[in-house]
Amino acid sequence: MASIRKFIFHDLRTIDGYIDPPDALVFLSILESQRQRDLKGGIAEIGVFFGRSYFLIKKIAAPEEKVLAIDLFDLGNQSDGVPTQYQQFIDNGTRLGLTVDEDLVIVGDSTKLAANDIVDKVGELRFFSIDGGHMLSHVTADSHLAEGSLAKHGVIAFDDTFNPAWPEVTVGVADFLRESQQYSAFCMTKYKTYVCRNEFHADYLAAIADAPHLQAFDHVETEFLGAKVVRLHDPLPRRILHEIVNRLGLSAFSERVYR
Repeated sequence: MASIRKFIFHDLRTIDGYIDPPDALVFLSILESQRQRDLKGGIAEIGVFFGRSYFLIKKIAAPEEKVLAIDLFDLGNQSDGVPTQYQQFIDNGTRLGLTVDEDLVIVGDSTKLAANDIVDKVGELRFFSIDGGHMLSHVTADSHLAEGSLAKHGVIAFDDTFNPAWPEVTVGVADFLRESQQYSAFCMTKYKTYVCRNEFHADYLAAIADAPHLQAFDHVETEFLGAKVVRLHDPLPRRILHEIVNRLGLSAFSERVYR
């Protein structure tokens, strides 16, 4: 666990991306809890960017577990037909010692995929991170894709819920939960909302409450669409201290801020 926390607080900062320590620790806590309860399945992410959260997942997952990456990979100029975003993603994996299995990369529009396209590659999923297009049509398509490919015990992590810059993400997630009636939120952070099937809701609530990696956060109980949710609050003074430590080039010590 010490090596994974070092990875979260040091190595992840070397990759362009947006997942911050609170959500990285939630990813770790959920995936650990599933492993402890022998809840198996593949893992997938829509919206890889340069791989920050993807490589976090690869670091946490067992070597034999399959992790699927889905992205347009259309950023930057092309050289010899290879988009620079894709090449940098591959290079990041090589540098971190987390080599990307290119057979488990889908280059394309996630809204054009069917659930079988995912299940055929990695099996039913225990964890699905959604950080693709942020308009309502994208969130609707991606949430239905996740629903069709998720194992019964699977978790969906929706990015940028309640971000005022992307209001349609909030609408899309709320629509999915209200229309499905089979899923409910159990955890929220500043940036993400985590949902599961109703029959596993109490289990994941308990996993968040008991997770040793999350004890540094304020656990605030709230409700979302009738479901009990734990909101993990990261106080501003700690966020400022964490940033100062990193800007001083002391990232090796930044993990202590979140103990």
